[in-house]
Amino acid sequence: MTFAKEIHTFHSGSVQAQSSDKSKTFASIDPSTGKPLATIYTTTPDQLNAAVASAHAAFPTWSQTPAPARAKILLRAAAILRERNDALALTEMLDTGKAWSETSTVDIVTGADVLEYYAHMVAGGMPGQNTKLRADAFVLTTHEPLGVCAGIGAWNYPIQIALWKSAACLAAGNCMVYKPSEVTPLHGNTLAQIYIEAGLPAGVFNVVYGDGVAVGAPLVAHPDIAKVSFTGQVSTGSKVASQAAKDMKGITMELGGKSPVVILPDADVDEAADIAMAANFFSTGQVCTNGTRVFVPDTLLAKVEAGIVQRCREGIRMGMPRDEKTNFGPVVSKPHKEKVDMYIRHGKEVDRAQVLYDGAVDAQRSKPTPDGFWVPPIVFTNCNDNMRVVKEEIFGPVMCILPYKTQGRKQEEWLPELVARANDTQMGLAAGVVSSDLSLAQDVIRQLHAGITWINTWGESPAEMPVGGWKMSGIGLENGEEGIRAYMRTKSTLVQLGKGACSGLFAKL
Repeated sequence: MTFAKEIHTFHSGSVQAQSSDKSKTFASIDPSTGKPLATIYTTTPDQLNAAVASAHAAFPTWSQTPAPARAKILLRAAAILRERNDALALTEMLDTGKAWSETSTVDIVTGADVLEYYAHMVAGGMPGQNTKLRADAFVLTTHEPLGVCAGIGAWNYPIQIALWKSAACLAAGNCMVYKPSEVTPLHGNTLAQIYIEAGLPAGVFNVVYGDGVAVGAPLVAHPDIAKVSFTGQVSTGSKVASQAAKDMKGITMELGGKSPVVILPDADVDEAADIAMAANFFSTGQVCTNGTRVFVPDTLLAKVEAGIVQRCREGIRMGMPRDEKTNFGPVVSKPHKEKVDMYIRHGKEVDRAQVLYDGAVDAQRSKPTPDGFWVPPIVFTNCNDNMRVVKEEIFGPVMCILPYKTQGRKQEEWLPELVARANDTQMGLAAGVVSSDLSLAQDVIRQLHAGITWINTWGESPAEMPVGGWKMSGIGLENGEEGIRAYMRTKSTLVQLGKGACSGLFAKL
């Protein structure tokens, strides 16, 4: 195991166990069994203040550390992450319930990729601009770190999200106080210890534990926090952004989505079915960018439906996460299972959506354990845009197929309607198009109101690709060059050579 049975606040390079309030604890639960894994002690107000103070004290030195030296530490941390991939992946698997086949190949790997990406970026310097204003004056711009930043993680990709936030933050010269989700907290101290082992000075990266009320809100409101980076649901993100805005703090909000997969009439049927499956059932549907509204033309509907049903029956292997053959685990918690189950019942009983495939009644599908948080996949078809299961983010293995009519109609008739339907949501996180005509696909992508888009694929998010939503899906960007700019502020300086405009301005006449 890579985690302790008791987990406490981490700051100043040491675990502060002795001052924990032992009356306030919560448990990490194994979603596959419903049994507890570890006890986590909620960070007290004094500990929270100490963690922020530790980061604040470390900032002057860390921010002035030469960029190549910072990069060397981050590269060493990335190397340690890769060396310990399997142990870290085991912790993620136990904490989240995700399949070993996913955590061992995605979660730590992609997080380390981002750490390396930003380390190499800052090692070469982050140049500003030098603009000649006139013969005897020029303007310089420089990029400087913000100070102490708060990172608030989500439960679906715990260590990956922690690395996405801390990599850019630390590379830019900031310090961070990081709060993992109380649902999946086991990675926090382990990551902090890896950073320390790699050479990160005490206080630069700190971890606090607790829910949004006891710890998250005070962290966001703390006067020494310069920026807040939050990943989570829209309703919580709105509250976090509002609180941060009161103090003019910087924010990055990566929130939820109800994203469209737009299958065009010329799409390859097998490719369309594969992409629809990946966009809905990877990680048991618990991905913010999932394409849960699958638009299918009437001319391909029957074939795409058949392809999806076949893949559900033959390709989804629901089982214990440790089994290397498993690619579909439980959802993360009992409350989340109850939420997803509620939406499925609503889809069947109130929305009256047609059930194309229901894993709960499939004779080949059975729950691996009686007390785990299992939600078999379900596919609704012939859905309309007003159904609750179509409009609201479910964050579970629920696909909605929405047909659109093309037979007997010209492209200029059905395409604007299709785009309007795809954009008919308050959220705008992701979107994708499946088509054999790349020119047409790119034209449709340009019209879709989403920040992260794909053509003929789904879900890949390399370090070089900025990630951020439009509309209610968020503010700001993570990853890519834009991601590190979000942890910097620009200083502009006008340099006058010799006597300038001020000379003699207030001289005696």
